[in-house]
Amino acid sequence: MSSLSTLMGQLRLVAFLEGLSLVLLLFVAMPLKYMLDMPAMVRFVGMGHGLLFVAYVIYVLLAKSEFKWSVGKTLLAIFLSVVPFGTFWADWKLFR
Repeated sequence: MSSLSTLMGQLRLVAFLEGLSLVLLLFVAMPLKYMLDMPAMVRFVGMGHGLLFVAYVIYVLLAKSEFKWSVGKTLLAIFLSVVPFGTFWADWKLFR
C-alpha cells in the first residue's frame, strides 16, 4: 500500500476498510440478524460502515480535486463503494 502520509495512501486505506465493512455487513452481520436472530452485529458493523462510507466519499472528492480526476472517474469511484468488493476493484484499477 501507498504511504499513509499521502492523500492517495489514505484513500486506499479508507477504500479497503470501507469495502471490508460492506462485505462484513452483507455476508456476516445481515445473515446473523435474519437467520439466527442476532441483530446486534448489524448495529455495530453498520455504524462503522456508515462512517467509513462518508470518509471514503470525502477522500474521493479530495482526490478528484488534487489529481484532476474527471467527473466520470469520480462518480465511478463513488458508485463502487456500494458494490460488494467494489472498492477493492477501485483500488486495483483507479487508485494506483
